[in-house]
Amino acid sequence: MLSPELAKKIKKLHIKSSRQVNTAMAGQYRSIFRGSGIEFEEVREYTPGDETKNIDWKVSARMGRPFIKLYQEERELIVMLLVDMSASGLFGTGENIKRDMAVEIAAVLAFNAIRNNDKVGAILFTDEVEKYIPPKKGSSHVWRVIREIFAFNPQHTGTDIQKAVSYLGRICRKRALSFLISDFLSTDYVMRLNVTAMKHEIIGVLISDPGDFLLPSEGIVEVEDFETGNRMLFDASNRKVQSLYREKKQKEYKDICTQLKTAPIDFLEISTHDVAAEMLIKYFAQRKRMRQ
Repeated sequence: MLSPELAKKIKKLHIKSSRQVNTAMAGQYRSIFRGSGIEFEEVREYTPGDETKNIDWKVSARMGRPFIKLYQEERELIVMLLVDMSASGLFGTGENIKRDMAVEIAAVLAFNAIRNNDKVGAILFTDEVEKYIPPKKGSSHVWRVIREIFAFNPQHTGTDIQKAVSYLGRICRKRALSFLISDFLSTDYVMRLNVTAMKHEIIGVLISDPGDFLLPSEGIVEVEDFETGNRMLFDASNRKVQSLYREKKQKEYKDICTQLKTAPIDFLEISTHDVAAEMLIKYFAQRKRMRQ
């Protein structure tokens, strides 16, 4: 059972996300991920009676004789939301903590999928895969997905992206469009992404917070690693300490970005100070331009 306060928060997010999808994001998702209702299958040599509009001019020029593109009716998409529920998601310096932003991103993506008659499922993970929600259609199912993510109480604190991606590869036999939503405080996952991306399309959503790189402006500060529980004291009044801390955190951030760039996936970054729908709109528009 949900507390009245939590139920109110979920309903507010539900309304907000559905409104954003039905206005600013209308049509973008379908034009990028669903196309025109058909998908490319193969090319074959032209035979009399074939539609000339389907001629593949590049292949024809290369082969010296005409070839046409064959298409098949587009099947529904399976959209999988891999959501990092580790303890680092409890951090945030604005109105939202990272976990709140992860839920909002998942909600917007789920509504886009359902609006286009696709199936939506979710994998909630920490350093273990803690919950699997099989993909289904329908607005009531989206409500369930949002509620499950929002109210989920993880049993572990760490992050293991490799396990989550491996689980996706095992559980989803059909090709899935998968959004990996995390702050990516994990290691040794690029090789697994390489393998799984051969079957599934994976888009990484890196959640960050401006406070990731900064100490408070003054005083003795105790900093806790939410995932390990380790604590350290820093003299935030000391400029050198501030500088070293910032450099260390920026290096960790750059290492994460480097890993994501070497993997065969798209990725975008969304801060806890951003509006999830606006950042996804920008990503969808950029992806559409690159495909044109």
